[in-house]
Amino acid sequence: MENKYSGKKSLAVLLDPDKLGEKDRRDGILKLINECRVDYIFVGGSLVTEGGFEEIIKDIKSNTELPVILFPGSVSQVNGEVDAMLLLSLISGRNPELLIGQHVIAAPKIKQLDLETISTGYMLVDCGKATTASYISGTLPLPHDKPEIAAATAAAGEMIGMSCMYLDGGSGAAKPVSQAMIHAVRIATKTPLIVGGGIRSEEEAADAWNAGADIIVMGTAFEENPELLIDIASLKTAD
Repeated sequence: MENKYSGKKSLAVLLDPDKLGEKDRRDGILKLINECRVDYIFVGGSLVTEGGFEEIIKDIKSNTELPVILFPGSVSQVNGEVDAMLLLSLISGRNPELLIGQHVIAAPKIKQLDLETISTGYMLVDCGKATTASYISGTLPLPHDKPEIAAATAAAGEMIGMSCMYLDGGSGAAKPVSQAMIHAVRIATKTPLIVGGGIRSEEEAADAWNAGADIIVMGTAFEENPELLIDIASLKTAD
């Protein structure tokens, strides 16, 4: 919230434990993240099968001073080693389990861990390719060319009480969320806006920030080309 109201644009890297590889590779990735002007590390994914999830988070925490924020794909990923978690409610879909059902199951554990939660209106967007998130959630993503639907969805989420909005094309998206959709959601809401999925170049990152994103998230593109992080991080406005 402080960054949003001060006009500071932020950059997050999403680390999927299944794609981090062995410890040597993880250490190299975290070294690069620390050297760049990254603001947040998100950890999680739609389908985490890698064993030792908690140990991986501990390893990440021991190698960075950046805020590590859980991006949970399921209740099983709730973990007390992180600094906070995005409490995602899939408001773009109509699957009750991902609107409130899984949250009820997770709530006692979250309370027990005394974990800071960031209530997040999560919206999947059709970005040209079927993604794990849409398959696992059993929901249809928002049409890429219907910014008005995204704006109304986000406005409803804000009215319900969501403190943050997240537009996501999903892992491996063929193209990024459109500037028109980002701008429409930005106009419709006052909450911080996170945008991820399909951002694979400096130009696309700049487009998302300029359209109204407060935080952009790099995931697949960073996994495929870690050096791209250096170029995108350099675009951020000075603190």
